[in-house]
Amino acid sequence: MTQRTERDRTDATDSILAANDVCKYFPVNGGILNRQVGSVKAVDGVSLEIADGETLGLVGESGCGKSTLARTLLRLHEPTDGSIHYRGEDITAASSSRMQELRADMQIIFQDPGSSLNPRMTVEECIEEPMQSLTDWSKHERKDRIAELITEVGLTEDHLSRPPHKLSGGQQQRVGIARALSIEPKLVVADEPTSALDVSVQANILNLLDDLQSEYDLTYLFISHDLSVVRHIADRIAVMYLGEIAEIAPTETLFEDPKHPYTRALLSSVPRATPESMEDRILLEGSVPSPENPPAGCKFHTRCQEYIGDICETECPSLESVGPSHECACHHHD
Repeated sequence: MTQRTERDRTDATDSILAANDVCKYFPVNGGILNRQVGSVKAVDGVSLEIADGETLGLVGESGCGKSTLARTLLRLHEPTDGSIHYRGEDITAASSSRMQELRADMQIIFQDPGSSLNPRMTVEECIEEPMQSLTDWSKHERKDRIAELITEVGLTEDHLSRPPHKLSGGQQQRVGIARALSIEPKLVVADEPTSALDVSVQANILNLLDDLQSEYDLTYLFISHDLSVVRHIADRIAVMYLGEIAEIAPTETLFEDPKHPYTRALLSSVPRATPESMEDRILLEGSVPSPENPPAGCKFHTRCQEYIGDICETECPSLESVGPSHECACHHHD
């Protein structure tokens, strides 16, 4: 697996997807009458753009809202507030029929292919299912597409007649990728697609995703908690904490010059070649606070080692430019 370098795709300036102050709150009910008594602020005012043809990495600890944000951007969750534009079209309140039309353009690769693939179907049926529901292709056209895809993802036609549970984890994920690409989408969300796989298999899947992106001119939103994985595939990286974007920058800029203390802590935890190189590791105290009752001001201030006083507790920092294509939400980013 080779490290991604600055490539032609990073020159893309037209956004395929844009979010403006997007929120997703889940109601919390309680009391004798089971009425709403609060909200889980899973996504809280996120604004970002994904350029056509790029890979945007989305990283953060478990529970920070990464998967919820992705599903909200695809309208698999209804946004509580904010707006979402796909290729310039406001899809925030698009009708069910319009979203059904757009589903062919927007697909998702799930973290656990074993649970996302129907065990009662064969591999061929799993790949064919989206084509049956979202295209008007003939049976012959669908079969041709399946034969093409199964080879492209590194499997053989012998696998088509097998049920998914008879395959290895890596093979199952290849089927999941083929299924997502079967209807020729433009935007693919990859939700922790390698986290359940062995390291050697992870590298193969990342290389496969990279090759398929080049072949089909795909745009990826790649979600992971592992920055070392994201570095190999992402053009830019957005760091998420407790429902908000803490920092966003080109990949190498983020690794070489991180501005947010949370980003620096995440980077310091990436495994390195020698034990001595881990001596400067930043250990975050405690766990991510509950999104039902987040801290006031900067949500990270309760765990921050660069806390500078009352402003951190009372004022929520906004994303500010700190360099070319580099934004950070911190009162102390200098």
